[in-house]
Amino acid sequence: MRLGVLDVGSNTVHLLVVDAHRGAHPTPMHSEKTMLRLAEQLTGSGELSRPGEDGLVRAVESAKAAAVRLGCEDVLAFATSAVREAKNSAKVLARVTAETGVNLRVLSGADEARLTFLAVRRWYGWSAGKLLVLDIGGGSFEVAMGRDEEPELAESLPLGAGRTTRTRFRNDPPTRSEVVATSAWLEDQLAGLAKKVAGQGMPDRVVATSKTFRSLARLTGAAPSAAGPRVRRTLTDTALRQLIAFISRMTAADLAQLEGVSGSRSHQLVAGALVAQAAMRALSLTELEICPWALREGVILRRLDHANGSDETGTAIAGVSASGEDR
Repeated sequence: MRLGVLDVGSNTVHLLVVDAHRGAHPTPMHSEKTMLRLAEQLTGSGELSRPGEDGLVRAVESAKAAAVRLGCEDVLAFATSAVREAKNSAKVLARVTAETGVNLRVLSGADEARLTFLAVRRWYGWSAGKLLVLDIGGGSFEVAMGRDEEPELAESLPLGAGRTTRTRFRNDPPTRSEVVATSAWLEDQLAGLAKKVAGQGMPDRVVATSKTFRSLARLTGAAPSAAGPRVRRTLTDTALRQLIAFISRMTAADLAQLEGVSGSRSHQLVAGALVAQAAMRALSLTELEICPWALREGVILRRLDHANGSDETGTAIAGVSASGEDR
């Protein structure tokens, strides 16, 4: 089965096409992104702006055309925090459906955490024991923990790298006082989460996923993506502390020149690093292992587990047939 996964995030609209069937490893066949930065296109009243809406419709229409051209049997289309938090999200979603035929569903933060956890569990298998999974997105920070495929703890906090950049920094690079104040603020924000995680007992394995953690690991010496997904990559608290001392003095333009940092996300790298550091401190972690699978893979795996294209949690799985007709 060829599936397309359309992920409308705070920064990008990302189409991933895979060949997969139940019980098999999903094989990536195509990937394309449109940089929209939807979270930065929210108005003062909290609505997605008209230009933001227009850009989203165009990006979804383009992704749908690519999915049809590539022979996808289904497109699993979902949106995360930027659309979730827009006060006019219902109107925006209705417009996307009316103009593109794609039924774009919104994931809750808890669903993001659960689906990411599922992807990590499948990647490492049962031998990993009790997993603690961290994921820093553009708008939110997810944490999940458990022994099974459904985590016992699934939390989402509004501490994404992009959001933290917008709300805490006024300078590029941030001033020393901004960095210190943000670190202290993050510590306070994570205190409640730390208690919840501690209540779950000690994890057997601690894993981080997604672009922010991958970039931080690469900048601290992890193997490049060209080495393949099965190379073990880690991020340590010591290396992260040293990295923050270095990158916090650099402008976004300079950061974009570093290997492993994309120009579209360089402006939020320092904030992402501070969120990672605060989380590791709050949860008493000295090392994280980087998993190549994350939310999109979780959505694919859940779809394969439920052949009718939906699941019992109501998680954002929408279908567009290979002919381009809504199902």
